[in-house]
Amino acid sequence: MSVPVSDRRIAETVIEPDGNGVRLDFYLQNRFRYRSRTEWQKSIAEGEILLNGKPTKPSRRLQTGERISFEPKSAEEPEVDSSFDVLEETPEYLAVSKSGNLPCHPAGVFFKHTLWYLLRERYGENIHIVTRLDRETSGVALIARTQEAAAAFTRELMANRVGKRYLAVVHGAFPEEPVHASGWLSADPESRIRKKRRFTVDSPGGEAETAVTDFRLIARKEDLSAVEALPATGRLHQIRATLCSLGFPMVGDKLYGLDDGFFSRFVTDSLTEEDRHRLILSRQALHAFSLEVAFRGRTLSFRAPVPPDLRSLMELDTF
Repeated sequence: MSVPVSDRRIAETVIEPDGNGVRLDFYLQNRFRYRSRTEWQKSIAEGEILLNGKPTKPSRRLQTGERISFEPKSAEEPEVDSSFDVLEETPEYLAVSKSGNLPCHPAGVFFKHTLWYLLRERYGENIHIVTRLDRETSGVALIARTQEAAAAFTRELMANRVGKRYLAVVHGAFPEEPVHASGWLSADPESRIRKKRRFTVDSPGGEAETAVTDFRLIARKEDLSAVEALPATGRLHQIRATLCSLGFPMVGDKLYGLDDGFFSRFVTDSLTEEDRHRLILSRQALHAFSLEVAFRGRTLSFRAPVPPDLRSLMELDTF
């Protein structure tokens, strides 16, 4: 998609020959993977997706040369911390360190207030965020600037060959011996929050996913622990859910912290002063501080400094 030329026309793309005859909703799902097919169908139904300047249907078969434009309906987005630092820049990829209050991709009420949009605005080109981080997770994100780079990085991700290292601050005295957590992630039947997951050593069946993470204690301070996490698999909420299930809920985490009731009050903007005191931080204490990936016969390595909020919380200069 091209860079927006006004606030109204957010993005536009021209159908290439490989898109000829493809349903509109399938085309959008496969080309722009930061949204699901269902989310694109909703945008089409609401008139946010125009084909040749006119509303259309999800089932419409595309033809080479037709134009798709994405014009989100105006809505006030929540404020975020839009700061990010470029760690490395080449014609094929970018590595950036993002803040702990910035979504990576458009979703829900967020569109312009995302790393994806900010990078497209700065560089004037379509980009693909390879390593997706939660909005409240700070640290290294890898971005492909070409389709070839995106495909190469994605192959490494799918094969679990991307080395990621995280810093997490949790409640409790984490063991001094390394912890190898190998098991399964599935929906938490004891939580009222549908999106919450739990980690178990034995498979609960159903739609459970394998999850493997190694943890190492870095430091302790009073009743908090700084922990290094090395995920061998890349599952949704893997580090947060695993630590919570092991008995070490994450500081500042509304969903996997001391009480998942924080989450319900957070989404309704009804957190109390006592809630904020117990959370300690306004965001989850998770930082992606290191990433390594093979690319064109060499190993790329990126490192993002520990942000001030986590550094001061545990008095960590480096580790």
